[in-house]
Order: sequence, then C-alpha cells, then structure tokens
Amino acid sequence: MGWLWWVGGGLVLGILEMLSLDLVLIMFAGGALAGAAAYALGAPLAVQILVAGITAVVLLLTLRPWLLRHLKGRVDLPETNAAALVGRPAVVVSTVDGTTGRVKLAGEVWSARTADGGTLPAGAAVSVTRIDGATAVVSPLPATAGGPAATGPAPA
Repeated sequence: MGWLWWVGGGLVLGILEMLSLDLVLIMFAGGALAGAAAYALGAPLAVQILVAGITAVVLLLTLRPWLLRHLKGRVDLPETNAAALVGRPAVVVSTVDGTTGRVKLAGEVWSARTADGGTLPAGAAVSVTRIDGATAVVSPLPATAGGPAATGPAPA
C-alpha cells in the first residue's frame, strides 16, 4: 500500500509540472517513482526517502539541463521579466549620464544610466542594452531626421 503514496505523489507533482512548465517538479516526480520502486523492492522508509531524494537531485543536475537545451533549440521560448526589456526602445525623461537619469520604458519610468558614460538629453531615443538591478543601461539610437541627437561622453 505504501507504493501508492509514492505513485500518488509522483502524479500530483506531474500535474503541477503541467502548470509550471519549468521542468523541476517532473524531476521530483521521477524521484517519487524511484521511491515507489524502492518500496517494491522491500527497502525501509529511510532508504525509500534517500533513493527518492538522490534520484530527484540527479535528474535535476543531469536530465533537466539537457532537456532545456534541446527544448530551446526547438521552441522559441519568449523572454519574460527584465530579460524581455533588453533591446526595447525607450525615451529619456530626464538627462541620463553614466550614473543617473530616467527613461520611459514599456510605459513605466525607470532609473537609467548610459552604457558608455556619455550624456543623453531629455527626449532622446535610446535602446536598452541590459538591465542592472532596477536600472536600465541604455545606448543612444541613431538620430532620425528632425529628432534629437545624443551628445558624446561627458567631459572629464
């Protein structure tokens, strides 16, 4: 009867994996099934738990990275959170230099600094090169006809 608890736990983890799609809970489900196999072989509870834990860790460290690599090669996984903002255009709200400034990015005002230490005036079009904590690191976009142009590096 104990194997039912292991298999039931594995099924619950498998169902939760379908909601998260992170390939972590499915590795724990594999560990639970290994625990069920240990029960079937007559192992005591402590050994069953040890087998389940070791199997889950081995799956997390070996199978999950391999699966993620191959999944990313086949399916275009959209970037989320801060990673989704890299490469997006923004507009300078208050002068941005190598240490301070503000830009409007994706409808929100972010603290910003330039990637090269230059100075960008308010209204300049910029592109986000990376997100550093809560600060957008930006570079100027090429000036368009009639648009504001960025200035060079700040004088030393």
